[in-house]
Amino acid sequence: MPDFSRIEGVAAPLPIANLDTDQIMPKQFLLGIDKSGLADGLLYDLRFAPDGTPRQDFVLNTPAWAQTRMLVGGPNFGCGSSREHAVWGLQQFGIAAVLAPSYGEIFFYNAINNRLLPIVLTPEQIAALSTEVAVPATNRLMIDVVEQVVRTASNQTYAFAIEARHKQMYLDGLDVLGASLRLSPEIDAFEQRHWASNPWVRVLPDGQGAQPA
Repeated sequence: MPDFSRIEGVAAPLPIANLDTDQIMPKQFLLGIDKSGLADGLLYDLRFAPDGTPRQDFVLNTPAWAQTRMLVGGPNFGCGSSREHAVWGLQQFGIAAVLAPSYGEIFFYNAINNRLLPIVLTPEQIAALSTEVAVPATNRLMIDVVEQVVRTASNQTYAFAIEARHKQMYLDGLDVLGASLRLSPEIDAFEQRHWASNPWVRVLPDGQGAQPA
């Protein structure tokens, strides 16, 4: 099984504020009936010129960042529409984590649900990381999810916060539904207490509500 406790590899700077989900995954790549083929559309208008040729000055098209595993983004990363395809496309391209000062809320939770790690650092920390990973010699990062630390090639460390529930979901590969089902005994116990205290709200198998004593 893959080890999701640590992410290591090349990080690419993408210091674009308000990079929205339409830029991350343009609408023309949303026509399929499954999740496949989305890597081709990732950041398409940034990666390619109108005639379809790769933009040589775009970071992900350069040899030093050909195997990028992490993006160091700008504020409000993933704002815009709720398309989950933006997260799927990032993952299919090989991106395992994004580091940014802030995120569009829906994108953030789509990422959590799909095991794309969204890390929040301060604007100053992101600026320092962007500068460091913009140089091929220092463009690798290590993210220790268990210890909640980002370590750079120059041995700088940045601690990050993540909610305990989100951290466990990421490590265990669970979405919100899966995480909720783990609490089935507690949910069942609450249900029984609730029905005992409020029997009139319970719907019985015959469709009739229980009557209060």
